[in-house]
Amino acid sequence: MTAELGAFALALALALSTLSTAFCGLGRWRNSPVLAGAGEGAMIAAAAAVALAFGALILAFVTSDFSVANVAGNSHTDKPMLYKVAGAWGSHEGSLVLWCLVMTGFGAVLARAPAGGSGLPFGLKASALGAQALLSTLFLAFAVFTSSPFERLDPAPFQGASLNPLLQDPALAFHPPLLYGGYVGFSVCFSLAVAALIEGRIDAAWGRWVRPWALASWALLTVGITLGSFWAYYELGWGGWWFWDPVENASFMPWLAGAALLHSAVVTERRGALAGWTVFLALLAFTFSMLGAFLVRSGVLTSVHAFAVDPERGLMLLAILGVTAGAAFALFAWRVPRLKGGGLFAPVSREGALVLNNLFLTAAAATVLLGTLYPLILEAVTGQTISVGPPYFALTFTPLMVLAFLILPAGPLLAWKRGDLKGVGQRLAVAGGLTLVAALAGWMAFEPKKALAAAGLGVGAWLILGALAETAERVRLFRAPLGEVGRRARGLPLAAWGMTLAHAGLGVFVLGAVAETAFKIESVAVLPVGGTVASGPFTVTLNAVEVVEGPNYLAEQGRLTIAPTQGGTARDITAERRFFPAGGQTTTEVGLDFRGLDDVYVVMGERRRAPDGAPAWSVRVHWNPWARLIFLGPIIMTLGGLLSLMDRRLRVGVGMRRARAQ
Repeated sequence: MTAELGAFALALALALSTLSTAFCGLGRWRNSPVLAGAGEGAMIAAAAAVALAFGALILAFVTSDFSVANVAGNSHTDKPMLYKVAGAWGSHEGSLVLWCLVMTGFGAVLARAPAGGSGLPFGLKASALGAQALLSTLFLAFAVFTSSPFERLDPAPFQGASLNPLLQDPALAFHPPLLYGGYVGFSVCFSLAVAALIEGRIDAAWGRWVRPWALASWALLTVGITLGSFWAYYELGWGGWWFWDPVENASFMPWLAGAALLHSAVVTERRGALAGWTVFLALLAFTFSMLGAFLVRSGVLTSVHAFAVDPERGLMLLAILGVTAGAAFALFAWRVPRLKGGGLFAPVSREGALVLNNLFLTAAAATVLLGTLYPLILEAVTGQTISVGPPYFALTFTPLMVLAFLILPAGPLLAWKRGDLKGVGQRLAVAGGLTLVAALAGWMAFEPKKALAAAGLGVGAWLILGALAETAERVRLFRAPLGEVGRRARGLPLAAWGMTLAHAGLGVFVLGAVAETAFKIESVAVLPVGGTVASGPFTVTLNAVEVVEGPNYLAEQGRLTIAPTQGGTARDITAERRFFPAGGQTTTEVGLDFRGLDDVYVVMGERRRAPDGAPAWSVRVHWNPWARLIFLGPIIMTLGGLLSLMDRRLRVGVGMRRARAQ
């Protein structure tokens, strides 16, 4: 009965979200709080129904109910419990239910938000919730009618096919929920933007409501992308952390649009300016999220990250994308000319810096979009197959981001409306000098010496030092008594500390990405037991190879010793080639030795023969300098986002209560 209960709950959620759409629309049209309240209740009930359906799906996986087709295709009795649970969202159908759960859950949070007085204005809330309910209805209809995870098999197989071994990993178990939290979180920004266009109200109060949702979605998407990148780094055995895979790009585009939205919403909230542009970015961020869902689920891409789905369902997703995004941007084109322009500002001002930041971010997102879609469009039109890889993105994306990074530290130091560029230069003079020292030190520290790489290290240092300089200016460090500095530091808003962490974390990431990309060394050798290969400042020795048995796999495990060539502590690690009998697939399990900021990265290959006929194994070793910073930087950025969310000024309604009191 578990599957039937889940299917019923999913269909009930569809009915309730449809009712919520109708009640919210009627409530706004008739200006009836009673009807709008019924829509809120229906939205909350829809979220509860989807949660029940999702719980039923997880129970089916936990109990290995192979009479359910989705369980039979993605689970196995020998799988560890964590991966049985994760199997619930490891397929197209299950992940779509997770998508609907997040969407209706955020809709329920929006429904519980206060209306009138210190909360959202009645019309804006009713329109926003109606738009959110309509989005939920479309995706729930897609799940119920084309992608139900509760279809039965008769007769039921004795054993399941198991989950893709590549997905049986702790990072991938938590990656989709966090990623979807970011993806779908932008749906609330989308709904608020549609509501603002319907109501003709886009002001500072609206910006105050959009900004926390954008911040939460961006932070969740940051940690979700980071987990996915770390999984690809140590699980796939390719030796890298980012490959400009189209599915990676599908998550990166909403991240870039969300970052631009965050900065633009600040201007709208503080100055009432850039209202139309902020609305456009709110629509764009979730449109990119829906585009990512289409790319992953349509079958147009061949990727280790993509779900293998038939094109017919992909066309339905494309229809949802076309209807929702098309209607929203048509509404934007119709209503935005009637909106007020907001506060005026000089080109040299904080607003001007944020506009420039937005232009670079959106241009960078456009280059990623072009590089992702152009091969697909060209193949569909001409049949010609091409690949767009790192060289294209290095020539187009990287220069835009470097320019954005160079101006980033100056923005927070400029005044609103009209800034003093000379004064900002004086405040950043020490940071600029230290940046030059850092670039020179990087040029001297790494071999071979690369001027562009040293400049890249300087950019990372500039972001970190610029963020610290801005905070030092706020607390008057070295210019006021220590007690006064401490008092000012305690009085700084959490959002200010969050911004410092986010910008500094970006700099940490840039340092790691530049060093790992420019100076990594790869060595490949066929080693017998006792053989040695060098990579960078380390030597790797293959001590033994043995067959070990895991919970649902057999592995050929190599035991290796990694030792610094210049003297130091030697460490033992293991690297494996795993065979999963349930699916007949072979995967690699990378051996990683963390050496401070560096990684020594070892991949065991196939069994070969040494020249003397003895058994040997292909061993690939990477020395990845400063690779730790690649993943540490986004964690710091996420912490900055979460710290900003805790700022009392970002709690919706605070500013309205203050204004009403005055």
